[in-house]
Amino acid sequence: MKRAKRRRAPSPAARTAVRAGALAALAASVAVPLVRKRFRIPTSVTTAAVVAGPMAVAVLRPRTNARDVALFAVQMWGFGVAHELPYDDPAALRRRLHIRYPIRTDLRIGGGQLPNVTLQRALSEPGRASGLDRVLSIAHWAWFLQPHASLLYVLARDPDRFPRAARQMAATYDIGCALYFLVPTAPPWWASEEGYIAEEVAARRKEAEGEPPELRRLMLDVGEEVWGPRIWPKLYDSLGGNPWAAMPSLHFATSLMAALLLTESSPVAGAAGWTYAITLGFALVYLGEHYVTDLIAGAALVAAVRRGEPLAEPVVERINGVLQRLERIATA
Repeated sequence: MKRAKRRRAPSPAARTAVRAGALAALAASVAVPLVRKRFRIPTSVTTAAVVAGPMAVAVLRPRTNARDVALFAVQMWGFGVAHELPYDDPAALRRRLHIRYPIRTDLRIGGGQLPNVTLQRALSEPGRASGLDRVLSIAHWAWFLQPHASLLYVLARDPDRFPRAARQMAATYDIGCALYFLVPTAPPWWASEEGYIAEEVAARRKEAEGEPPELRRLMLDVGEEVWGPRIWPKLYDSLGGNPWAAMPSLHFATSLMAALLLTESSPVAGAAGWTYAITLGFALVYLGEHYVTDLIAGAALVAAVRRGEPLAEPVVERINGVLQRLERIATA
């Protein structure tokens, strides 16, 4: 029998070089986005920097739950930066903006009227924020925590499942972000403000009949009421880095993914996750944040991530193999 070859320990120079490269990549993933506008750094360079960040974390630290949490956190920082990048040049993005196809699709879904408008006419109170508006706006704002809280629950209850759960959630964010680059799409509240919804409804009827449909962004009234006139404008501006990142709805997609991941951990947690996802889906349409079409696309994205994981596994394994070899050198 042949003896197994003994692995040679990496040289100190190799260890230093790999660690230095990974640390530089991690620093760049944070620093480059912060100065990209000031120094007019190309979008491609910024994108490469944020993509390298999670890989750098994987190289610098051995595989532990804490390392996986840090990796996901750096990935989410990258998503937050990347989904805003197309709007760094609003004029260029506006030339590629899709506005009418979700309006036309939702008009078919709603039988000639947008579901957003139908719900607002039935349930909202003109000129003021109702109790329903407040509850659903808060459900909407809770989304900024819900997917991440769901992953922390998985980590606490079943740590062995956390890497796969975090990978699926990250894939949902990342593929959705890629679609924002490829197919920039306006949300219903923006299309309404610019008059496109009224135009499409009138064209469908072949003549303007009665008053044009009014679609309000109900969250605005609730936001000023809850946060106050001084805090709300700053908060609103900080969350509006790319108003044309609407298709698919990552709000809905990631809440659905969270519900599925929670269901795999606990029936009770799963029930809570599904209750939130359904509530959020209703809120997004009622508040004027998304079309039903956006939600359908979000659900399709989740299905693609879940079913496509086995197909992507060979590529993922090859990338992991390279990162693990570098990790062994960096941590030797």
